[in-house]
Amino acid sequence: MNLFAEPDDHAIGRSRGGLSTKIHALVDGKGRPLVLLVAPGQGGDAPMFPHLIDHLKINRAGPGRPRTRPDRVRGDKAYSSRAIRSLLRGRWIAAVIPEPADQIGHRKRRGSVGGRPPLFDKEDYKGRNVVERNFNTFKQWRGLATRYDKLALTYRGGAVLRAVSIWLAALGDTP
Repeated sequence: MNLFAEPDDHAIGRSRGGLSTKIHALVDGKGRPLVLLVAPGQGGDAPMFPHLIDHLKINRAGPGRPRTRPDRVRGDKAYSSRAIRSLLRGRWIAAVIPEPADQIGHRKRRGSVGGRPPLFDKEDYKGRNVVERNFNTFKQWRGLATRYDKLALTYRGGAVLRAVSIWLAALGDTP
């Protein structure tokens, strides 16, 4: 299981509120982190998605290459872009991402040239709350919630340490 991605020493960004960072994560169906990346806080979520997918590697129990392709990706409306959908389609990964109202309007305005609406499974999308619960688990650590670290490397180290503690609780025999 690959919990680590390449560190970026310049991932603390400056915005109107001061220095800030974001944790971008891929989690499994039980909310355990698989990939963690730290990025500047003023950056968007969608530009980080290809980097998250590129870092996904899950070792198999037996022989064979690590698995790099999940069955499906559940994301919120921030990940609804043509680039992300084509990236997922190119890897044969099902996208469970709702289409924002503005994209629906643009597609309908273009008529038949706008194409068909993307497939969306409302029942499957209900499982996306696992990601939000994972971030709430990360925010239980005061250092990650308050973002006091001045270096992205130390902030990322705290995030990775929290991810390790989540996996230890899941794999260990004690609660």
